[in-house]
Amino acid sequence: MAEFDTMGSVGAGRRSSVIDAGLKAHMSKIYGLMSIAMLITGGVAFFVGTNEAMLAAIFGTPLRWVVMFAPLVVVFGMGAMINRLSAGAAQLVFLGFSALMGLSISYIFAVYTGISIAQTFMVTAIAFAGLSLYGYTTKKDISGWGSFLIMGVIGLILASIVNIFLASSAVQFAISALGVLIFAGLTAYDTQRLKNEYIQMANYGETEWLAKSAIMGALSLYLNFLNMFMFLLQFMGGRE
Repeated sequence: MAEFDTMGSVGAGRRSSVIDAGLKAHMSKIYGLMSIAMLITGGVAFFVGTNEAMLAAIFGTPLRWVVMFAPLVVVFGMGAMINRLSAGAAQLVFLGFSALMGLSISYIFAVYTGISIAQTFMVTAIAFAGLSLYGYTTKKDISGWGSFLIMGVIGLILASIVNIFLASSAVQFAISALGVLIFAGLTAYDTQRLKNEYIQMANYGETEWLAKSAIMGALSLYLNFLNMFMFLLQFMGGRE
């Protein structure tokens, strides 16, 4: 009996070590994909944002509405079709989406100074790293944050659309302040969620699901980072 218990504990220890190694690889893939997407977004935004002719052609015409709302259509479409896409196709859609996002935020290079954009990016990166580390290491269950934060995101989207027509600086300030807090919370929440999802599914050995999970996880963290950056830019950005 003692021998059986010993063998069982050794087997459990091996499974645990395998999951730990797999989890590290899984999270590394998520952060790697997110980083690549951020590089693409930044490159496209800088290229278009520093080209006055391209900016005028996009944001000086009705095309700006397409550029503004196309990323929303793509991200919701990707979420709805993820089960029908292969992992390779989902990754291509994600990277294409990141390029489209770069196009939609390229105007910041015409509105804010390059130094303030760089400073805001660094502050966002430090805050994101700390929040994601908290979500990964905390023993506290923060899954209860999810529904509240998602409702907050929906409220932000609706308020932002309304404020396009109202053009109220007070409303914009409130949206920016709440946006920073909501996406800061989502960063910690999503990191813990992705960790727990992997631990729950690792024993099933579904490599296709895990590959898609890494892509959707990278998308979630990418959106959290980008939105935090854009909302912080409202406070920290020095205007041209």
